[in-house]
Amino acid sequence: MRKVVLFMSVSLDGYFEGPDHDIGWHRVDEELHRHLNRAIAPLGGLISGRVTHELMAGFWPTADQDPGASPTVVEFARIWRELPKTVFSRTLTHAEWNTTVLPEVTPAAVAALTAGEGGDLALGGANLAETFLRLGLVDEYRLYVHPVRLGRGRLLFPATPDSTDLTLLETRAFPNGVVLLRYARTPVSSANAAAPE
Repeated sequence: MRKVVLFMSVSLDGYFEGPDHDIGWHRVDEELHRHLNRAIAPLGGLISGRVTHELMAGFWPTADQDPGASPTVVEFARIWRELPKTVFSRTLTHAEWNTTVLPEVTPAAVAALTAGEGGDLALGGANLAETFLRLGLVDEYRLYVHPVRLGRGRLLFPATPDSTDLTLLETRAFPNGVVLLRYARTPVSSANAAAPE
C-alpha cells in the first residue's frame, strides 16, 4: 500500500508562510532543488488542494521553455507534468495536466488512492494537510526546516487535543542551512493501545 507523505517547508518556529502568504524566506538553492527533484520523481503522484494546484499549474507546465531556466527547473517541470495529480476541491470541476479532481477528503477516497499502483503520494498545501492530519491520513512527514524565525504568519500544525507519536527516519543538513527532518507515524502497538473499558 502506498503512503501519504507530507512535504512541507517550515520556519524554525513552525510557520509554513508569513503574513500575506509570504514564502520569500524559502532558501531553495540548486542543491536543495536537485534533492527535491530526486525525492519527488519516483513518487506515484501529487495530492493538493485547489489553491496549491493552481499556483503550480500557473508556472510549471511551461517553466522549462524559459531560456534562462536552470537545469533543476527544467527537470522539475518535466517531473511535474508527468506525475499523476489529485486535487481535492469543492469548486474545481476539471483540471489539466494529468489531474483528477475529487470533491471531498474522506478516508475512503484516500484509501482508494493509496491502494493504487506506483510509488508513494506527496501531499502539499497546508489547508489540505490540516484536513489529512485531522483525519489521521498522513503516514510520513518530510519537513524542510529553513533557518529563519518568522515570529508570525500561519503555523503548519494547528492546536489539537491529541498527540501523534513519530519515528525518526532521516535527518539531513544542507549547506544553505535548511535541515530535512523525516518522520513516520509510529504504529500503535497492541501493548500501547488503550484497554477497552
